[in-house]
Amino acid sequence: MKITEVKTFLMMAGAPPDSDGDGTPRAGHSWTTRNWLFVKVYTDGGITGIGECSGWPRVIETAVKDITPLLIGEDPADIERIWQKLLVSTMGNGMTGVVGSGAMNGVDMALWDIKGKALNTPVWNLLGGKMRDKIRMYGHAKSPEQALKLKEMGITAVKTGGVVNPVDQVEEIRKAVGDEMDIMVDAHGPPWFTTKDAIMVGKSLEQFNLLFYEDPVAPENIEALARVQDNVDIPIAAGERHSHIWGVKEIIEREIVDVIQPDTGRIGGISQMKKLAALAEAHGIMVAPHSGSLGPIAEYAAIHVLAAIPNGLILERVEFDVPVRYELVLPHIPTVDGYVQVPDRPGLGVDIDEDVVAAHPSHGNTTLPGTPEDGAYEAGTFDEHLYIQQRFRRQRTMRKI
Repeated sequence: MKITEVKTFLMMAGAPPDSDGDGTPRAGHSWTTRNWLFVKVYTDGGITGIGECSGWPRVIETAVKDITPLLIGEDPADIERIWQKLLVSTMGNGMTGVVGSGAMNGVDMALWDIKGKALNTPVWNLLGGKMRDKIRMYGHAKSPEQALKLKEMGITAVKTGGVVNPVDQVEEIRKAVGDEMDIMVDAHGPPWFTTKDAIMVGKSLEQFNLLFYEDPVAPENIEALARVQDNVDIPIAAGERHSHIWGVKEIIEREIVDVIQPDTGRIGGISQMKKLAALAEAHGIMVAPHSGSLGPIAEYAAIHVLAAIPNGLILERVEFDVPVRYELVLPHIPTVDGYVQVPDRPGLGVDIDEDVVAAHPSHGNTTLPGTPEDGAYEAGTFDEHLYIQQRFRRQRTMRKI
């Protein structure tokens, strides 16, 4: 069997609706320009595989088209050799970042899908078989009302956060949902916390028995993350902004994180996910893939990986996403009592409706996150667009500690 063609399918997804409102996109949300990019790899055996790329989808689409000639005529079963071929072919453009890794991600995912279909077995079986039949998931909430809505649906874990009053948010949500529901805090910027501010917030969050404290500092500053780990008594999670195993190697080997969060669309594919999970296992680190802003194909891939690895922790899911998400994939896996069932169909067990993609053309992929009114930046400084900002008015912007 040989690869004969590679096609890309780019679409505009947009921001998820505000679950407290009428279903309209959240105003000022950085996901208003969210795109999804899918890749299909075709073979002369009549088997087609599907994958997904993230990182910067409109740019990555060009990268996929650029590497396509390297794929034509290859045996899709040679997944690792093809991955290495793509890596060395892109190194001339500089270190392989999210664009190169994102393109390789979609292709690699599609090759695993092809192999599973050819052997009439699910991808999780190719990865060593199932550790579990269902995967625990968590939803997202910015208010007690949203968290209670998730709890009523049977969901047992919720993530909140941001850099605006995160401690107050957690306190209110904890009071609303009780002690039996796990809570996570994502302090993702911009503006990112300084190291001292991240530690201060983390110490204030210790009382709430969190599952993890995510991205407390900018991803480039590994030493800052290490300082937070040393000074805050909460499991630390990070890793979604990195590409391939070399991007997360240091934070795993130094055990700077307790939970590693590879982005299922830009880590480099299922091949890299499996290697990353093994490296993390050797250091007692759990895996919780980042997939909240991604499309449904990446979510399927995350489910297969989590089913097959011993250190799989939990699946991120946007439970109230744009309607097109549920129109796009065949089939959509529902959440039942806080879990998603591991699919048993060959390959990834999913496909997209190409007509739905065509009906949502892409029109931009970058935006400024937030608004001057949302309080993420110090008053009057929004137009400075700072990447990192010290919280001078800590008592107002964080909480009365």
